[in-house]
Amino acid sequence: MADATEQARVVRIVEKLRATYPGAKCSLDFQTPFQLLIATILAAQCTDERVNMVTPKLFAKYPTPESFAQADPEMLEQDLKQINFYRNKAKNIREMARLLVERFHCEVPRTMPELVSLPGVARKTANVVLSNAYGIIEGYIVDTHNIRLARRLGLTAHDDPAKIEHDLIAVVPKEDWLDLSHLFIYHGRAVCQARKPLCNQCVLVSDCPTGQAMLGAEAAEEAGTSNSPSPVSTTRTRARKTK
Repeated sequence: MADATEQARVVRIVEKLRATYPGAKCSLDFQTPFQLLIATILAAQCTDERVNMVTPKLFAKYPTPESFAQADPEMLEQDLKQINFYRNKAKNIREMARLLVERFHCEVPRTMPELVSLPGVARKTANVVLSNAYGIIEGYIVDTHNIRLARRLGLTAHDDPAKIEHDLIAVVPKEDWLDLSHLFIYHGRAVCQARKPLCNQCVLVSDCPTGQAMLGAEAAEEAGTSNSPSPVSTTRTRARKTK
């Protein structure tokens, strides 16, 4: 369990982000747990915005698990062609839908073990579906934004999503798991971007060791005294060494 100082820092982080992004929620458009399951599978290594462009026509054409299970493989691939890795995702979705029909009576399961038994469904996807479709909080949703922000904020030193989830669960109150995951996504898109974080615009900078280092390096560079590497790169290097 995290010490009192670290717990207080996490509380501040959550409060600041809630005030900054009061409407933060799942960015994928869906009306049913099945639609969310499909959308989340498609969103792996693809933007939510792109997925939301594809799914309205997709769900109109394939409204049920049976229709996906019976879809012509080549036709489904064409329907998903705008999505990254569409061939593999089409194959997984057809097989996942078939198992939903055969094993689960066309209902999306409500437990982690059942969900991760489906093709194309890893723990992150299962957490998205359980928490956003059913309100069941079994874990912390670790996507690329959460990985990046958790590492920059010093909440983890790992790269592996399972280890990062373990670290976040240990320090973030369970009632904040879902909200903070959404908040990190919003903040990662708007401010704490992958290539060039906007630390001078960040509400978390006073609680972020990477942000403090970035601003310090920029100040030193402006004064003509810094030849040091990027603090973000240095943070990544330290994390790799600790694994």
